[in-house]
Amino acid sequence: MLQAIGLTSARHRGLPPAVDDLTFEAGSGCVTALLGPPGSGKTAALRLMLELEPGRGVTYFRGRPLHRVAHPAREVGVLLGDVPGHPARTARGQLRMLCAATGVPASRADELLDAVGLSGLGDQRIGTLSLGMDRRLALACALLGDPHTLILDEPAEGLTSREADWLHGMLGSHADRGGTVLYTTHDAKRAARSAGHVVTIDAGRLVADQSVADFSRTRLRPRVAVRSPHAARLAAIVSREARADRRSVEVVTEASSSRLSVYGSSCAEIGDTAYRHGLPVHQLADEIGDTSPEAGPGPGPDAAAPAPRLESSAAPPPSPLSEPLPVAGAGEGERQLPPRIRRRPARGPLRPVRYELRRLFGVRTTTLIIAVALVASAALSVLLGRNGGTPLPNVLAAWPSLLPLPPAALGAGLLGALSFGDEFRYPALAAGRGTVPRRLGLLLAKLAVSAGVALVLALLVVLASAESLRLVYGGDLVKVPSNAVSLAVSWSGLTVGCAWAGLLAAGIFRVTAAGVAAVLAVPVLMVPLIESMPKAPTARSMSGLPGRLRELAWLQWPHEADRWVAAAVRVVAHPVGAALTLSLSVLVCAYLFMTLRGRVRW
Repeated sequence: MLQAIGLTSARHRGLPPAVDDLTFEAGSGCVTALLGPPGSGKTAALRLMLELEPGRGVTYFRGRPLHRVAHPAREVGVLLGDVPGHPARTARGQLRMLCAATGVPASRADELLDAVGLSGLGDQRIGTLSLGMDRRLALACALLGDPHTLILDEPAEGLTSREADWLHGMLGSHADRGGTVLYTTHDAKRAARSAGHVVTIDAGRLVADQSVADFSRTRLRPRVAVRSPHAARLAAIVSREARADRRSVEVVTEASSSRLSVYGSSCAEIGDTAYRHGLPVHQLADEIGDTSPEAGPGPGPDAAAPAPRLESSAAPPPSPLSEPLPVAGAGEGERQLPPRIRRRPARGPLRPVRYELRRLFGVRTTTLIIAVALVASAALSVLLGRNGGTPLPNVLAAWPSLLPLPPAALGAGLLGALSFGDEFRYPALAAGRGTVPRRLGLLLAKLAVSAGVALVLALLVVLASAESLRLVYGGDLVKVPSNAVSLAVSWSGLTVGCAWAGLLAAGIFRVTAAGVAAVLAVPVLMVPLIESMPKAPTARSMSGLPGRLRELAWLQWPHEADRWVAAAVRVVAHPVGAALTLSLSVLVCAYLFMTLRGRVRW
């Protein structure tokens, strides 16, 4: 069961709230339609229930507010608009990625694809799906955690009648299994056909809270649509005969002077009356009229007749939920305001490493970047090895002096920037929030995965460069240098550092371009800045640092590790290493500051 109590949205610039003291229930085993014209506050009400907007009120999902539910995706399934996924990702890849975020097995993706009728389109990209197929995929995303409650915003908007009937059939099946379904709509007839309970709102306030039978009787009255060139004369005759026979018949003349809507009569009675008086009739049909206050008369078959508002005739007695909560120990006339709704940050994925791996390799962009880096590195190494004047480490790394960074470092930085850049552009984890959860687990997963991909790319580049040199110039050119350990540490630190710089910068500024700019800023801005710093005439040596660290350490590491410590120190002492270390330190501090500020704000 869903219970919404006193929902009131925050005021903006002195305007009235989009939702004002809205209270209603959506019971288990029932489909509830939240009905209202466009701009009536339906979407704002849903966002208040899901704690996506600040305001007042409380919404209980089986007795608990959403922020106290341990696994929200297993309690509430949400459909707000289209699928918030990368357009190049396949439907199956999108669901498998969200399975890792929800903490359910990956096999759940194929089960839901079959359930929503997309079993044959699992390998189709999201960007190529039609509106109906996209809505099916969105419903599958909402059902991933097998939630008890489904909340959907205009799910049938833009769909054909056949697709809308299928969608509402799925919602009805979920309710038949004991679930709670709440969806918004502006179509009164669709609400009457597909819902068991209808909550009508207008201007953010409750208008009526009815069962579908009461709703159909009070708002969707049967009528006879009549079109005749003598409509005014026919209306007068029908009204006069109804008064004479003491029948309750209402005749409404619509905007077109040739059209009538007759309530309380039938086609046969109107036809007989017109025939007896010799009046021609051009149209005579049974219809369902919408008596909503916002619907106006029109020439089409769905035109609505004007009628009084429903508050006085259709609204049931107030529910106990609509009564304000008394303050403990307060006077009789005092009432307590509903609690504040805080806009809470999105939760991170339950399996962050698995989620990040599926996110990274779920699109072809990752493979394309790695392939371009390998091909460019192999070509550059062949060109650098031709003249024989370039040092072997630079040849293997494909790093000519003209480039600020080698292709491997640029590729690793771009992949790192896309790690957060795509999250903000296609926020699958935080649909409707416009942000990405700043969770430590997600950050660590992204750092670990990006570092692993950077190391693999660095190794593949060296192997591809060595093999290219062997094929072109023979095997005598490539030899293992004596300082291979130091070179390996430097090369690994460069690629991993670039990946992390791009990742953190994109996470701070919420765009991929910022991550790429941060990577390029290391050799273009930071290295010249460090090289321009004044140096002391007598520099102190750092020799013996591993031994001194061993004395301070609580646990003693093997003596073989001294070489790795010394290599790492030399890397940091290099201008590029120092610049990258300084950039990463600044970016980490900035990311932590943004994270703490966001938590304090909400």
